[in-house]
Amino acid sequence: MRDRVLHSLAAALLLMIAQAGATAASVTAAACGDPPPAMGRFQPGDGTAAPETPFVVDGVGERTVADFHGTALVVNLWATWCAPCVTEMPALDRLNAELADDGIAVLPLSADREGAPVVKAFYEANGIDNLPIVIDRLGRVARALKVPGLPTTVLYDRAGREVGRVVGIAEWDTPEAISFIRACLAPAS
Repeated sequence: MRDRVLHSLAAALLLMIAQAGATAASVTAAACGDPPPAMGRFQPGDGTAAPETPFVVDGVGERTVADFHGTALVVNLWATWCAPCVTEMPALDRLNAELADDGIAVLPLSADREGAPVVKAFYEANGIDNLPIVIDRLGRVARALKVPGLPTTVLYDRAGREVGRVVGIAEWDTPEAISFIRACLAPAS
């Protein structure tokens, strides 16, 4: 009898946790449901957990997107040889500065095989001052995220769940895009 009661309580607790997760995903989906034109080809996410695939952060070592649990992320996959990527990097730099006090960080994962020196030179030549140098040299994160091409940007909430992505370029630093990102990635109250 006692085992049945414990089993029923455990089942009820698991159901409540699942429903809470579904409710959080629904709230996030609603907040991210009506993107402005500046967001380009935005696609709502399905709440998939951030991958635990490692990448290199210059001066820090290996990290994963999952390591940033508690911080909302705008993960941009790009390369210095990708013309649309080069076009949107200054806007992402300004976006990172704008959102810093909101607990939202832009994490630009470069696919450049030459690594940090090439990205550092690109940042210096283009006045990129607010973004870290992050390298996905072997494309492991891009493959884990099933990225169809560069640039692709994936938005993660503070729990590390994908709330949306943009395949292609977006106007990241427009007031409409900034408001949309803040609404999508706002902390749960």
